[in-house]
Amino acid sequence: MTLNLCVLTPNRIIWDSVVKEIILATNSGQIGVLPNHAPIATALDIGILRIHLTGNDEWITMALMGGFARIGNNEITILVNDAEKASDIDPQEAQQTLEIAEANLRKAQGKRQTIEANLALRRARTRVEAINFVPS
Repeated sequence: MTLNLCVLTPNRIIWDSVVKEIILATNSGQIGVLPNHAPIATALDIGILRIHLTGNDEWITMALMGGFARIGNNEITILVNDAEKASDIDPQEAQQTLEIAEANLRKAQGKRQTIEANLALRRARTRVEAINFVPS
């Protein structure tokens, strides 16, 4: 059995294909989804989407920047603010962005700047994690 996975941003379709299983980061922790999963709608955190491809044992990763997922009848629809496949992320640029985000957090002043800097840091870390993911 397989799952139909569709990952959408406001601007484009990132993924629309059949998969074996996925693991995604929700606001209450990670969940794994296999065929015949119970219906659920959940908020997604900034985090990694792991996709187990059909036909082989390959996993790919995607950085998700928060949104929602709806799961039911072996169909998964993920609506996110932004998403990037790990293969589309430039490792040098991602590392530079992470270093800038860390520096911005260190020099943030006030509650608003600190919150914005923390969010930027979480997004940057997620992009680097997506690149460096090694399946276990």
